[in-house]
Amino acid sequence: MRVANRIKNLGTESAFNVLARANELEKQGRSIINLGIGQPDFRTPDNVVEAAKKALIDGHHGYTPANGIIELREAVSADILLRRKAKINPDNIMILPGGKVTIFFSALIFGQPGNEIIYPDPGFPIYKSAIEFSGSKPVPFRVDENNNFSFKADDILDKITHSTSLIIINSPGNPTGGVVSQQEVDSLVKGLEDFPNVFVLSDEIYSRITYGSAKHYSLLQYPSIRNRLILLDGWSKTYAMTGWRIGYSVWPKKLIETVTRLSINNHSCVNAMTQFAALEALNGPQDSVDHMIKSFEERRKIIVEALSSIKEFKCSNPEGAFYVMPDISATGKKSKDLQDNLLENVGVATISGTSFGDFGEGFLRFSYATSKENILEAVNRIKQYLDSVI
Repeated sequence: MRVANRIKNLGTESAFNVLARANELEKQGRSIINLGIGQPDFRTPDNVVEAAKKALIDGHHGYTPANGIIELREAVSADILLRRKAKINPDNIMILPGGKVTIFFSALIFGQPGNEIIYPDPGFPIYKSAIEFSGSKPVPFRVDENNNFSFKADDILDKITHSTSLIIINSPGNPTGGVVSQQEVDSLVKGLEDFPNVFVLSDEIYSRITYGSAKHYSLLQYPSIRNRLILLDGWSKTYAMTGWRIGYSVWPKKLIETVTRLSINNHSCVNAMTQFAALEALNGPQDSVDHMIKSFEERRKIIVEALSSIKEFKCSNPEGAFYVMPDISATGKKSKDLQDNLLENVGVATISGTSFGDFGEGFLRFSYATSKENILEAVNRIKQYLDSVI
């Protein structure tokens, strides 16, 4: 079998591996608390589900345009204007089957041997996977706990070389929950004026999920880089629609034809039913979103306090998303070993920091997209385990 060498460069998303093992243990009768998987534990809002059913009943069973139905692209444009104060032509919007497609397409467009793509570490593992698949050199910048898991613009700008084709940033961040300040976004945009040929992919999939005084600052609000900015967002996290597989991205006009051709070759279009559901999500009541974010904020307080009570853990307070990433280096254990031990011995699923990059060593990612009772029980099990082995 003559498999292409580039296939060997494809990574994976370890959360799915942990989920599979957790499910296997549950089938064996084990009690498992899953704080590993990154998806809301809420139902998709009923009005959204009903809109999907109506679309099927109304006969929306065929292909749609490769870039998505115009009604949805116009709704996305209106939502961007409302929440990001940026006016975007619906023709610059692509409706895609999830957020990963935008990451992969960006890597295919800007990646090739000899190019470099800068990305966050610890960061969403598909960034590095897609970069390596493209043949480019992945160049990580550190997302530092001492900076509240934000980035410093200078750390990114210092890594730009004549080979840099693309920079990927993510705020609010997975796996850290970090939110980048306006000062750092301003500094990054200003610094990029010296590198007019470098494009930026801004992953803003958690844009609605911030807490307290933290605020999301979108790169779409900066006209100076609009012609070389790709924005990624969608419905999965905000509307509890992870399994529906729908997202969107905003592209510079000069790349729309290329992305459309990639879509036609890759997936033809996003299924019609899901697009009408996404349309209702944007245009319908937002009460469910507000309720979900309020619940996440309450759980954040509980999990940070609970994890901080473990003497071997040091836990910062995340400002966005629904993850917390404590420093577990005082346990004396490698992140992957502790991940495996907690799952196998006490039935608590977490994700090793190294699943998100080399700078994730010494950390574990916890998702608090679960009940308060599960969080407290999980932390109690972890305490008992560490007390028995340390």
